[in-house]
Order: sequence, then C-alpha cells, then structure tokens
Amino acid sequence: MTEYADKVVSALRNAPGFSDVRLEDCTITRLGGMTNLVHRVEAPQGDVIVRIPGEGTEEYIDRAVELTNANAAYCAGVSPEVLWGDAKTGVMVSRTVDGITTMTPEMFKSLAGSPRRAGVALAKLHNSGESFDFRFELFAMIEDYLKVLSTKDVDLPEGYHDIVKAAEPVKAALEANPVKLAPCHCDPLCENFLDDGELMWIVDWEYSGMNDPLWDVGDVAVEAGMDAAQEAELLQGYFGREPTAAEKGRVVIYKAMCDLLWTLWGLIQHADDNPAEDFWAYSVERFERCKTLMQNPDFGTHVQAVSAG
Repeated sequence: MTEYADKVVSALRNAPGFSDVRLEDCTITRLGGMTNLVHRVEAPQGDVIVRIPGEGTEEYIDRAVELTNANAAYCAGVSPEVLWGDAKTGVMVSRTVDGITTMTPEMFKSLAGSPRRAGVALAKLHNSGESFDFRFELFAMIEDYLKVLSTKDVDLPEGYHDIVKAAEPVKAALEANPVKLAPCHCDPLCENFLDDGELMWIVDWEYSGMNDPLWDVGDVAVEAGMDAAQEAELLQGYFGREPTAAEKGRVVIYKAMCDLLWTLWGLIQHADDNPAEDFWAYSVERFERCKTLMQNPDFGTHVQAVSAG
C-alpha cells in the first residue's frame, strides 16, 4: 500500500487546495474497481476520491473524452465534481458524496426504491441537455474489441461470431428507427451507482458517450440481475409511465447486446492478466446469458416492435 499511497498523495497535490497535503496526515482506503486503483482519501483539506487508471486501459479508453464527460455529468447534476484530472494519463481527483451506499446486485434487491432511483438518475442525465464527447457505436465497438483481441493470445467463446451474425436483424431494426442521442454512461455497473436513500449518484465515465439512452436502462437491468418486478420499477422511474412496446423492445435488445459487447471486454481483461477476477468465467457467463435471451421466442417480437417503431 505504501507504493500506491505515495502515488495517491502525489496525484492529490495537483488538486486545488491540496498542494501541501502530506501523506502522514491522510487516511487512505482502497475502494473497489475492476480495472483501476480507486482510493478514498481523508485529509485535513477535505475528503476526496483519487483514481489511478489500471495498466493497459489506454488501449481502449480515451482519457481526455472521459474527463470532458465527467465534467458534463457533474453539470447534469448526477455525478460528483471533478477537482482535477489529467487528460493524458487519466489520473483523477473528485469530491466524495457523504452518506452513500455503493450499489451491488444485492443492494438493488434489498434497498427499497433503489431501482426507481436509478431510473430517475438516468433520466436526469439523458434529459439534461448536456453533450458528451465520443459517439458510442455498439457494432463498431464490437469490431474494435475484436481487433484488440486479434493481437492477443486468447480464444473467443465457441459460437461468438455466429451470435454476432444473428444480431444483424437487431442492427437493422435499430437503424430503421433511430432515436435522438443523449449523454449516456454506457457502462452502468451497479458499483457505479451511489445511493443516498433519496438520490442515486453515478460515477466512472470511462466508456461514456452520446448513445441511445435505453442502452443505459437495459444494461443496468442486466448488471443488477433485476427480476421482472425490479425492471418494471426501473422503467417506471425512468419514464414516469409504462413504456411503449417499442421502448420495452429497445431495453430488451440492449440487455442482450450489452452482454455481447462486454464479453469481448472481459476477454481483453483476461488476456491482459487482470487479477481483479476470473475474466474468462465472466466472459463465458455473459455470452451464455446473451445467447439465452436472443434464443427466447419473445426476442424476435421485441425486435419487430423496435423495427415498427
């Protein structure tokens, strides 16, 4: 921890008001994170979060875009203020939010109203009028991740290319009825949601960009393992009403497509020997879940609803 503590304090000194902070005056706590080193620092000048990017992440994350979008998310009122960030290295210092619970799938099940609060927070972001750098292009990103993987010693799960081909009607349906793009998180892991019991805050803008807003809704439903009742609460919080057949169809489509995309992301982590978890198992689980959803007889009905608008 000493090595990282020195890096954390060195980074913190770049933030306004922290130039003279000393390691011996700080309490540093390592927080969760699948690819980055995230620390809460309690210092006399105030409590902050210091994020140091993980090795290899520069291959697929544009840190300048992330910093721009994190600032815009703060302006949208859904994310803590960024005090300082390095657009080249991705080192970032942001304010803490007091009295929050870092969400997990279990927390989404046990904290009453949390799916609704997540839906409200996403709607606030999407309807904020803010603009993000970068256009999140699902199928282009799949191709980009495949190119990254082609340079690494790793196999794809059996049948991956077949499922990508089977997703062509999905791509056609989405292209037939494009929606207005909105600033989106694009990687709404449960742990990126912080709940204070009244509001849900959202953090970590590495993959953010302008996107179909219902990507975020479908993805968080998958990440939280929401059942039908939780998903209905999420959608009610998001729309403030029952979704149309086309809106529900887009959510279901993106539940499958996020697993298709993040399968490849997990394989990159596996190839890079990321020790955070068993990323091969992570990828296989996501791929199998994607196949199961796409092979459900109702999936085609949802695709048709999106195509029809």
